[in-house]
Amino acid sequence: MEVEIVGRMLSTLPEDDDHPYRTGPWQPQTTEWAADDLVVSGDLPEDLDGVYLRNTENPLHPAIGRYHPFEGDGMVHLVGFRDGQAFYRNRFVRTDALLAEQEAGESLWVGLAERPDKAKRRDGWGARGHLKDSSSTDVVVHNGQVLSSFYECGDLYALDPVTLEPRGKADWHGDFPRDRGVSAHPQVDEHTGEMLFFNYNARAPYLNYGVVDDADRLVHYVPIDLPGPRLPHDMTFTENYAILNDLPMVWDAKLMERGAYLARFHRDLPTRLGVIPRRGAADEIRWFDFDPTYVLHWTNAWEEGDEIVVEGFFQHDPEPSVAPDASYYERMSRFISLDGFQSRLHRWRMNLATGACSEESLTDSITEFGMINAQHGGRPHRYTYAATGVPGRFLFNGLTRHDSATGDEVHYALPDGVFGSETSVAPRPGATAEDDAYLVTMVTDMNTDSSSALVFHAADIAAGPIATVALPERVSSGTHSTWADGSRIPGWSDLDPLGAGATI
Repeated sequence: MEVEIVGRMLSTLPEDDDHPYRTGPWQPQTTEWAADDLVVSGDLPEDLDGVYLRNTENPLHPAIGRYHPFEGDGMVHLVGFRDGQAFYRNRFVRTDALLAEQEAGESLWVGLAERPDKAKRRDGWGARGHLKDSSSTDVVVHNGQVLSSFYECGDLYALDPVTLEPRGKADWHGDFPRDRGVSAHPQVDEHTGEMLFFNYNARAPYLNYGVVDDADRLVHYVPIDLPGPRLPHDMTFTENYAILNDLPMVWDAKLMERGAYLARFHRDLPTRLGVIPRRGAADEIRWFDFDPTYVLHWTNAWEEGDEIVVEGFFQHDPEPSVAPDASYYERMSRFISLDGFQSRLHRWRMNLATGACSEESLTDSITEFGMINAQHGGRPHRYTYAATGVPGRFLFNGLTRHDSATGDEVHYALPDGVFGSETSVAPRPGATAEDDAYLVTMVTDMNTDSSSALVFHAADIAAGPIATVALPERVSSGTHSTWADGSRIPGWSDLDPLGAGATI
């Protein structure tokens, strides 16, 4: 392994920090690395060709008041694969907020668990305003660039897809909606090159939906009428439609009047799914009512004749109960642990001709953060690869392969003390079968104080990883990831896999 330290960030976190989401598997990193010719155990496939990317939260300063694990500074990790070799890069996302706090040497904005009036700076970003845009939630690749995003709406920060060097903010030829930003989970259709997105806000219009084409131009942007502010986190799409949502998890209106933002689940309100043509007018959206729930992540949607079929994770207890004497951390963890909100893979159907709708649970297994072969995005798919969770914690301890055709499931459990990330699907070049692919994920091993990337055969996860790629430092636990084939990366064919910043 050839390793170079390319940067460090100032951290003022105390050495004796005891916050459960800034210690242990969540211990933040401050070092940026460039590591080539990584050490591999097992058989790294020669035809695994592209990059695995993962975003994570890496706080640098003590929070103003209470800290929530979703608000640490964004750091993107990249493991690249070419000709049986692997390389690693990681970079902080140099947001406006990170740079301002680094200059000040302290936190300047509060997080979602505190009142905005406690902040040292009253400006900010986000659906409610006044928040820090940490750009630490999601990561996608569109138009040859890596884009990181913030779950309560902010700028999209662009990075080089090989070196992770910053490329500034997405601009869309001057049409980026700076006043509202973009939420995490924009959806890239690999068949058209389009990126579909939404943003939401505490003030009307409460939701906007848009499309960016494969030339990075904003070609569609419309407000969506809602009865009040909502908290959507994700969306999905089919070949011809975008699927938006109005879920009964909303900010408490009376508390909002006093400047506080606390989400409440309303069991008397339905889950509403909105179907709109991908470049449709606002009045073309059609809403369908379902059983009340909250859906953090959708996995896919497709068309079957007159029906729209949607899959995602139905929360059976979106507002879990907690003991009256529970600590703040215990109250917080109930909303972010998979067993707390009891998420299970679910299917919704909407008939555009008759207006009829139906839904069904697909499994009894509690999983979330599901990924599919992105070549099937917006088209029928069969396999979903989802994470299992550590009870009571926001940590992943295994992987489940769900077969939607048969209902069969295969589980792979990580060893004790090893925690995973969202697992991305890397299709084999020229593959015709959906699961003729590899799975790539990143793990944090507390037993050896190390991290590695794991590679599986998508058709046989029970066999365990076929290759383990050692990384130069233990990586903080994190969430969202994506895979980009080398064919989608400019200049990839000229890349030297033993020196990923160089060309051959």
